[in-house]
Amino acid sequence: MWRNSRETFGFVAITFHWAIALLFFGQIALGFLTQEMAKRPRLQFDLYQWHKSIGFLVLTLALLRIGWAVSSLQPEPVARTPRWEAGAAHAAHLLLLGLTVIVPLTGWAIASASPLRIPSFAFDLVVVPDLPLTRSDASEAFWSRLHALLAWGSGGLALAHAAAAIHHHIARRDTTLSRMLGS
Repeated sequence: MWRNSRETFGFVAITFHWAIALLFFGQIALGFLTQEMAKRPRLQFDLYQWHKSIGFLVLTLALLRIGWAVSSLQPEPVARTPRWEAGAAHAAHLLLLGLTVIVPLTGWAIASASPLRIPSFAFDLVVVPDLPLTRSDASEAFWSRLHALLAWGSGGLALAHAAAAIHHHIARRDTTLSRMLGS
C-alpha cells in the first residue's frame, strides 16, 4: 500500500521516515567527525562537503515528506492511547519534522555567512547558491552554535521518539512501532 490509511502508514511515508532518520543520525556523526579532523584539513574539507551534500538531501526529503504528509490521510492513534499521550506524540512529530528542515537550513546559513566563501557542492553535481546573509566571523559563529544546538537537541528528541516507540512495542505490545515498519 503506497498511501496511508486510518490504521497504518503507507510505503511512501515509511520510506521518507526511515531515510530521513538514517541520514539525520548519520549527519550528527559526520558533523562530529568533521570537527575531529582539524589536523587533517584536506580530509576535513571533503567531510564538510559530504556533510553539506547530505544536509541538502535531508532538507529536500524533509520538504517532500511534509508535502506528502499534508496531502495524505494520517493514521489515527493506536486504540487505548490516552489523549494527552497522543497530543504529546503529535507535538513531538511536528517538532521533529520542523527540525529536519531547520537544522539543514542553519547548516546552509553557516556556509552562506562564512567569510571564507567556500562554495557548497551538492554531491559534486551542482553548486548550491548561498543564502542572502551577512558574511562575517560573528555571523558564522552564531549560525554554527545554533546549528550544533539544534542538531544535538533534535538527536535527543529523535532518541526519545525511538524509545517511546520501543516502549509501545515491548511494554504495551501495541502496533505503534509496527505501523512504521510496514508490518
